[in-house]
Amino acid sequence: MTLDFRGAIFDLDGTLVDSLGLWEYFWSRFGEKYLQNPAFRPDPADDRAYRTMPVAESMRHAHEKYGLGASGEALCAESDAVMEDFYANRVETKPGVRELLAALKARGVRMVIASATRRDFLDLALRHCGIDTYFEAFFSCADLGVGKDRPDVFLLAAEYLGLALEACCVFEDSALAVQTAAGIGMRTVGIFDKNNYGQDVLRATAEEYIAEGESLAKIIPE
Repeated sequence: MTLDFRGAIFDLDGTLVDSLGLWEYFWSRFGEKYLQNPAFRPDPADDRAYRTMPVAESMRHAHEKYGLGASGEALCAESDAVMEDFYANRVETKPGVRELLAALKARGVRMVIASATRRDFLDLALRHCGIDTYFEAFFSCADLGVGKDRPDVFLLAAEYLGLALEACCVFEDSALAVQTAAGIGMRTVGIFDKNNYGQDVLRATAEEYIAEGESLAKIIPE
């Protein structure tokens, strides 16, 4: 892949940092506490959707459909405490992230974050991993109230950068998000994550695909 784009729009979870396994912990903890079933998992279609939705929306749906928590708001508050500790103290970058960010910065590529993760958790994760200084701005689906099945967060990022859509490259582990970004003419890099769905679709849709065991540094020209 040639790094001839002028703006890079990065997802956080599963793309920059290895964090989507947190969902498995959520379901096990909540299932044991509220359903007496630590093996509880939502239906696969719901699980896929929850991972790209604002957390408040996913927790509200999980409460209403599966009976988790006293309310959606209570379940969201409980998830917040778990996530705050995880992002502040435990999360790590995926292989090659630091090398790629440094290479893009050296080429003058401007970088922003577009994520379904809340801004305060974004800040915690990026600071903990020591990569916060690479990014000019942060855009959260939670602030917009819509997920990446719609292009709103990508359009907002491109508008901030002042770049045409085709001059921006989206880095994502979500097949749905890559389809959305590609559908509006953005370039795309798909990144394997063992905790996410739709790898065949992600590989087929993305301009470049970082497969299992590969590093994001793979796309840096030698």
